[in-house]
Amino acid sequence: MFRSLDQADLSQKRALVRVDFNVPMQDGAVSDDTRLRAALPTIEKLRCGGAKVILLAHFDRPKGKRVASMSLAPTGGPLSALLGAPVAFADDCIGEPAETAVAAMKAGDVLLLENLRYHSGEEANDPALAKALSRLGDIYVNDAFSAAHRAHASTEGLARLIPAYAGEAMRRELEALEKALGRPERPVLGIVGGSKVSTKLDLLKNLVTRLDRLAIGGGMANTFLFAQGWDVGASYCEKDLADTAREIMGLAAANGCELLLPIDIVVAEKMEPGAPARTRALGAVESDERILDAGPQSVARLVAAMEDSKTLIWNGPLGVFEMPPFDRATVAAAKAAARLTRSGDLIAVAGGGDTVSALNHAGVAADLTFVSTAGGAFLEWMEGKTLPGVAALEV
Repeated sequence: MFRSLDQADLSQKRALVRVDFNVPMQDGAVSDDTRLRAALPTIEKLRCGGAKVILLAHFDRPKGKRVASMSLAPTGGPLSALLGAPVAFADDCIGEPAETAVAAMKAGDVLLLENLRYHSGEEANDPALAKALSRLGDIYVNDAFSAAHRAHASTEGLARLIPAYAGEAMRRELEALEKALGRPERPVLGIVGGSKVSTKLDLLKNLVTRLDRLAIGGGMANTFLFAQGWDVGASYCEKDLADTAREIMGLAAANGCELLLPIDIVVAEKMEPGAPARTRALGAVESDERILDAGPQSVARLVAAMEDSKTLIWNGPLGVFEMPPFDRATVAAAKAAARLTRSGDLIAVAGGGDTVSALNHAGVAADLTFVSTAGGAFLEWMEGKTLPGVAALEV
């Protein structure tokens, strides 16, 4: 259990809010305000409750130095426009500039502090920096799940010093993850794709002990097919991990998790948009062909598994979705997941950078139960790891 803002007395409180404003920039201006928008519900809830809202964030990797191009100042204007209210800015996150700006605040005011990572103590979780930050606030609110897998001064250290709560975006994320893996409705189906088994070993080993079925796609499926003795032609394949793949298959069998590997594949001689694509049965791949997508029989079996499941958790595409026609399996699976979610037959939670891009490509990201943009934090949670920024909020 974690503390939420519904449990907090907000009136006249100085609320230190950790947000994720590590936004895309182009020519010194915010080019995508998605992360700014994600913070609005928490900011508005605090303002309506009569709190003074003090925003803490990082931008890029200045490594403890003041780098002008990594200032958070350019985010203040776009945030103010979204809020329809002024957003003040302090050119440091601690010390006299921050203290003076906070002292001038009234209930409902919003203040953005300068880049936390201008101080090396942020990433080092320096107790002195956490203490300096704590002097600025009465309560702490973490609304940055994307940074919760790091034990930094603003995500873990500060939360130990003053009463700590989950913001609205954090609350939604944690509730969705609990539905997906914590206490899910069964049967639970997982989809894990992407190119490399080596980057998702912990993820695969955790999921096969917790899911009823796990579909493996993308380049990593080639490694599993190779481990089963299939010829994968010129496909990307981590052949040195064949024994590891067999270990995961054995672990899945021991835990009653059915592995769904491709039963047919789509191949081409070159990985480029519009390349002539052919569907092959397993074992029929030519030496100069690359496996670039799952075939229609594999997709049909996966959709049937979705229809037989109550919960879906998805990370990674099934093929090279950025290059049509090798997006067909991912798009078909995404549309099936969206259809079942809309009808109320499936709880579908997805996350990870490529996954979000693939769901947007399929036009269905808004139709799933929850789509996390947290990247590394989402993956570490799926791996079964404790996230320091979340643990600090637990009752």
